[in-house]
Amino acid sequence: MLTFEEKLEIIESFPQLERKNVSLGRVNFHFEESVTDKKNIVYHLHPNGNGFVYAGELSHYPADAKGMVNIRDFSAEELRTILDDAIRSLSPKSSEEQAIVGDAYEEKWINEDGHTLILIEEDEMWNVYAGLNLDGTFHTYEAALQYLDEEGFRRLS
Repeated sequence: MLTFEEKLEIIESFPQLERKNVSLGRVNFHFEESVTDKKNIVYHLHPNGNGFVYAGELSHYPADAKGMVNIRDFSAEELRTILDDAIRSLSPKSSEEQAIVGDAYEEKWINEDGHTLILIEEDEMWNVYAGLNLDGTFHTYEAALQYLDEEGFRRLS
């Protein structure tokens, strides 16, 4: 388990997050650029090592009813990954994403190298985009999922 100081060092390495000291030595970190009302990414990081990260927009973390994931026993890599995923999920869409997605249903997928693909339902088909480029078209959602899984991507949102 990481110490409070180790967790602080990792969290403070994300320049998008702003530290807010709260009561009893606990610390929150805000993401002011969030596209939702949810700005508090790290909640009540306590000197005993307990704390929470907001993952309410992410489907692959065991979040509570408020979208919070307990990070008490996270490794350094797990903490960096959930913070990166949380920030990405709350960040504004790039102009490329907005041009492709518009109001369509979308899912973001990411691989271990940080490359992002977007899965969109369009005209009863499932299209995978890498930036503005169409990477693949599938007749079913399941076929698109199989492709993304085989290529080493995991669902971000």
